[in-house]
Amino acid sequence: MRRAASLAFALALTLAPAAVPAQTTDTLADIRQELGVLFVELQRLKRELSTTGNTGAVIQGDVLQRADLIEAELRRLTAKAEELEFRIDTVVQDGTNRIGDLEFRLCELEPDCDIGSLGETPTLGGAVGTPAVVPAPPPQTGDSGGQLAVGEQADFDRARAAFDAGDFAAAADQFRVFTETYMGGPLTGAAHYWRGRALESQGQVAPAARAYLDSFSGTPDGAEAPDALFRLGLALEALGQRNEACVTLGEVPARYPGSGAAAEATVARSRLTCP
Repeated sequence: MRRAASLAFALALTLAPAAVPAQTTDTLADIRQELGVLFVELQRLKRELSTTGNTGAVIQGDVLQRADLIEAELRRLTAKAEELEFRIDTVVQDGTNRIGDLEFRLCELEPDCDIGSLGETPTLGGAVGTPAVVPAPPPQTGDSGGQLAVGEQADFDRARAAFDAGDFAAAADQFRVFTETYMGGPLTGAAHYWRGRALESQGQVAPAARAYLDSFSGTPDGAEAPDALFRLGLALEALGQRNEACVTLGEVPARYPGSGAAAEATVARSRLTCP
């Protein structure tokens, strides 16, 4: 019985946080909490069963019934956790496949893009079940909370100043250099986004769409992610990819409900008469 409880508890803890369909009544946090409470209660009941002294048969029977009920509940929660894990894996795989498909389609539209160099699309949100590593609080951080390299903030600010000044060519080039220099840094997602804005301002829609995709897929929880996904949808529309544009725009309110980009995406879908 202890083995079943430990297995169920470990299974719930290994699940990575992800979006779960609205019809699910128990969240992973709920399951973790219930499993913890049930595990403690089961251990307490086991101690009662092993206690020596003047214990009547009726009390023993009551305790055994309670233990059986808890074990049954643990089995139910274990099954629920397995169901949620399957749904999470399905959502992650579907999202990863969609991003890979968009990268392929955008590469086809770019004259200098080599499809063979795209490689395998990284799993959206990281590998499911991989435990998060919490680093020590850095002395200087970017928007995503990671540590900034020396000169990183200054280089980003310089590129952003060029964009604000209307020098979009210089801004796009500086943000490109930034993403290559500080690859995977806390400001990389924002740099891809603003590079997309600079390219779009010059009428370079396909490269801008790629930049928006890089921004969203690299930092889906970043401050620019909702607008990057929205602008990617508009860029796909401009490139004649109406169906992909509708799907992408539909993802904005689904992933970022209540955001300004979600409202704009809803209006854009209505204009496109998306199904």
